[in-house]
Amino acid sequence: MSLDSALLAILACPEDKGPLYYIESEAILYNPRLERAYAVRDGIPVMLVEEAKSLDDDENARIAGLVRDQQIAPTFEQ
Repeated sequence: MSLDSALLAILACPEDKGPLYYIESEAILYNPRLERAYAVRDGIPVMLVEEAKSLDDDENARIAGLVRDQQIAPTFEQ
């Protein structure tokens, strides 16, 4: 399920307040700075730090590769 573009434009990481990358195929919002992923469940972002998934090096590299290869834009520009 895709997220609304107006919602994406205002989403930020609840911890570092920086932009995220929405990877629809993985149903996550990705923060490369903290190597963390926030789940999107039934079209609703779960933006709780304690529920975020910390990514190991391999998973972080895989997700970063998706962002690069698919040219996914951040939720907003800093």
